Amino acid sequence: MGDGFQFIDIIFFAMIAAFLVLRLRSVLGKRTGNEKPRRTPFDARPGEGRSRDDNVIDLPGRRAQDDDAEESDSGASPWAGGRRSSVPGLDDVLAADPGFDPDGFLGGARGAFEMIVAAFAKGDKQALRPLLSDDVYDGFARAIDERESAGEVMETELLGLKSLTLTEAAMDGSVANVTVEFVSEQVNVVRDRTGAVVDGDPEHTARVTDIWTFARDVTSRDPNWTLVATRTPDDE
Repeated sequence: MGDGFQFIDIIFFAMIAAFLVLRLRSVLGKRTGNEKPRRTPFDARPGEGRSRDDNVIDLPGRRAQDDDAEESDSGASPWAGGRRSSVPGLDDVLAADPGFDPDGFLGGARGAFEMIVAAFAKGDKQALRPLLSDDVYDGFARAIDERESAGEVMETELLGLKSLTLTEAAMDGSVANVTVEFVSEQVNVVRDRTGAVVDGDPEHTARVTDIWTFARDVTSRDPNWTLVATRTPDDE
């Protein structure tokens, strides 16, 4: 009889173990290798950014403005004209992708701006590759190669982002194109192999305007936006 009770105990504990295993699987789920999607700059929250002490590098296609340029209103809306309807083409993007969040996009655009300039500063082509279109990547890579060949180092201290404005949007088939204007204050210097300054002034703060266009296929499950074009106000 003792053996019978021992057998019942074994069955009982086996049932408890099976229950616990099923319970854990229901809570934790199965690992498929894709549980944690690749983080993108556009996962950032609006307003998140690097500290004022971060150093980034000057990029191709920038325009430095005078120090006494008019100060931007830090409380102004990031929308051109202060209203979504005033942004050309934005309604088309929202119609094609109802989940598009312009405010969240601007937060991601700020993160992308800082990630790209930081990677360019380090000459990190591998980090730049997934963030840029082929044409833009070729231009950045060429600038990095020329800088390294000349033995020059470009230093840009980003003092602050004065404004971040969504200026226009458009649909090209299933591809959404969204343009953002970044206005920042920087200290730009180019040094040669000896460390001597060959361009710029470490004591001069410049107002810099970058106009970047990002693109994404709204029918794709990939949430990533790619930098497809850069220009300055002089190019318009």
